[in-house]
Amino acid sequence: MIYCSYIMELQQRLCPSRFRFGVFQVFKERSTEMGDIKVRGKKEDEDEKAEVEIWNYVFGHVKIAVVKCAIELGIADAIDKHGSPMTLSQLTTTLKCQPSRLYRIMRFLVHYQIFKEEPITKDSIGFALTPLSRRLSRHGERSMAAMILLQSSPVTLAPWHSLSARVLDSGNSPFETAHGKDVWSYAEENPGHSKLIDEAMACDARVAVRAIIEGCPQVFDGIKSLVDVGGGNGTALSMLVKAFPWIHGIDFDLPRVVAVAPKVDGIEYVGGDMFECVPKADAAFFMWVLHDWGDEECIQILKKCREAIPQDKGKVIIVESVLEEDENDKLEFVGLMLDMVMMTHTNKGKERTLKEWTYVLGQAGFTRIDVKPIHAVQSVIEAYI
Repeated sequence: MIYCSYIMELQQRLCPSRFRFGVFQVFKERSTEMGDIKVRGKKEDEDEKAEVEIWNYVFGHVKIAVVKCAIELGIADAIDKHGSPMTLSQLTTTLKCQPSRLYRIMRFLVHYQIFKEEPITKDSIGFALTPLSRRLSRHGERSMAAMILLQSSPVTLAPWHSLSARVLDSGNSPFETAHGKDVWSYAEENPGHSKLIDEAMACDARVAVRAIIEGCPQVFDGIKSLVDVGGGNGTALSMLVKAFPWIHGIDFDLPRVVAVAPKVDGIEYVGGDMFECVPKADAAFFMWVLHDWGDEECIQILKKCREAIPQDKGKVIIVESVLEEDENDKLEFVGLMLDMVMMTHTNKGKERTLKEWTYVLGQAGFTRIDVKPIHAVQSVIEAYI
């Protein structure tokens, strides 16, 4: 202790400003040094993470391209039909692919756990389905293949190259810049792309409507007639009518759309324009329609719906994303991505927060709303007059 006191006294004489507070200053400096080490360590960790993460953006397009390739080749469908894991040789024969190239595709897909390898015999390994690759089958109940094919199509990808111009507010939507017309006019003149859209919406409907039926069936209590506004080929409505057979369904969309929709018992098919008139029913139903439009257009559409439903007990049921910060929502990022899709492919469309939904519905004359989360990207919004 005497030696330490002597050293400290000597140091204080040599550098008094540093030892104004005695031993506490020493502790403070040591603490600061430890803090600096922690900050440096955190920064180094962030730099290391960035060095890895940046490559996901450099080659971000590769993953979707390979997954699209897997869908087009029918890899998941082939394994599913086979009923058990398939060797590379079996897959090559079934799909009529070049063996070494197919192997490289499968190696990539296994690395990302889209497919998995399983032993078939002592000396052979087969490729098997995972919950993720089952969603790449064109015919599975939870298939998202059509959605992936739409989002990875050349028509859909081209507008993304003009996103920065859109942010700079330099004119038309990126879709119009790329194709010379808006997405709806383009679809009308290009039946192939229109079919892609319908199939993509149908595959999402199979997932979302199942979540509605299982999660909040009470939404449809007391409803005898339901008009699906922008109902497309009727996939969502057919599922609802099957689950709630007391409902008379009305599939309402553009004449060219309902003309080719598969006809289902219990559903009436009506062609028209939702900006002009909506068929009368106990409730109006929207799924991924209103996010295509700006606030003014949404208010106009919703006012037409208010005119179509009973003033005393009618309601509008909206199945859309609700953008809210929720760390427990594992699908929150999808809503943010959809918002970028809307910015790129529509003129005024966007995903909305609860506050924004409340504003739009209030302006259309609805006085009360109720939001129900479901096990899907969307939530169910009930709006009452």
